[in-house]
Amino acid sequence: MLTKLLPADVATAEATADPSEVFLYPEEESLIRNAVPKRRLEFGTVRWCARRAMDSLGLPPAPVVPGRRGAPQWAPSVVGSMTHCAGFRGVALARSAQFAAVGIDAETNTALPAGVLESIALPRELRWTRELARAVPEISWDRLLFSIKEAVYKTWFPLTGQELDFTDALVSIDAAEETFRARLLPDPATLSTAGPHAFSGRWSAADGVLLSAIAVPAARPVAAGTRPAGADAPRVAAGAPQRRSAPRLCPAGSAC
Repeated sequence: MLTKLLPADVATAEATADPSEVFLYPEEESLIRNAVPKRRLEFGTVRWCARRAMDSLGLPPAPVVPGRRGAPQWAPSVVGSMTHCAGFRGVALARSAQFAAVGIDAETNTALPAGVLESIALPRELRWTRELARAVPEISWDRLLFSIKEAVYKTWFPLTGQELDFTDALVSIDAAEETFRARLLPDPATLSTAGPHAFSGRWSAADGVLLSAIAVPAARPVAAGTRPAGADAPRVAAGAPQRRSAPRLCPAGSAC
């Protein structure tokens, strides 16, 4: 499923069932020593997927432990994202020379709990989710919106170290083409210039799972004597305080 959503140079691995035995490095095992069985299974399988994706890139297997705000820590030459939900675990990895960031998110194709959509969606998003729900009820568009905003965060945060609220990203979706765009709404002067302020990606709905994926190409070297776009924009230190007007997106990889 992930291979259809991401460029060919992004290595993906996924599982719809948990292997009977999964190897964990000591530093990984220590993170779930007291975890319940369900947590151990999803934790182990998504790392099994990570090792498969590493192998696809020609990299040796390595532990994957969370860093700040739970974001997975990869080798310096790698960018990537992990996700899991009931019935799906997946990883997408790429060389940092080719991609600046990758963000993926999987959710079950079920409606959000009552009241959650209103807390994460902007008025324009509320309109299209409700219109599509009437036209194509077999897809939980509210949950897809949640997934897309999670993918945006998982792409943005590792690049910039800045957190986002759900209402900091305005999402538009093409239901026919299965694509989406997301634009960050805060004043550009408050946003880091280390990452783009708009994202495009692809989504899918199959076998009870909703998937959203974004891949940001690496910036090309700037020719001598020229200035990169946005060079004159004020920069904000990573981790600068952000607005807290709405529930914050889940920390990148925090569920992994």
